[in-house]
Amino acid sequence: MRFCDDRIVPALRALLARYGLRLVVLPAATAIPGSYWGAPEAGVIGAEVYVRRDTPLHSALHESAHVICMDPARRAGLHTDAGGDYDEENAVCYLQILLARELGVAPAALCADMDAWGYTFRLGSAYAWFTRDADDARAWLRREKLITGAGRPAWRRRGEARAGRRA
Repeated sequence: MRFCDDRIVPALRALLARYGLRLVVLPAATAIPGSYWGAPEAGVIGAEVYVRRDTPLHSALHESAHVICMDPARRAGLHTDAGGDYDEENAVCYLQILLARELGVAPAALCADMDAWGYTFRLGSAYAWFTRDADDARAWLRREKLITGAGRPAWRRRGEARAGRRA
């Protein structure tokens, strides 16, 4: 399992900044504001993503991807529960895997962490879904202009012309 430890935090902070998000690293044993599942899972409030060093990386990326994928109206009132529908949730899962790759974490490795946490996909694993059954998630991300035609992050949030612009 990969965590938001001292090795990954600088790169994660820089990645999130490209989206206008701020990573807040909290001390050990501190409650995590905005955590839907409770500590050590990541939390989100507005444009801030809260983690501790024992927060799983997939959790930080998942919550960040929620902020990126949600529409500006929901983002404006974001506190803890990202909401969204089935298609958006799939897009969030797919985007978190792409973002991990930007951090040097292979898709198979992040997917193994997702499986260990308890994500469930109809093909039996996150990696099988990512490689063989995620056409709808990719299409959603392309339609919302969140990934390029080549399948790379577009560095913008849904409904914004570019990253970091407040809606």
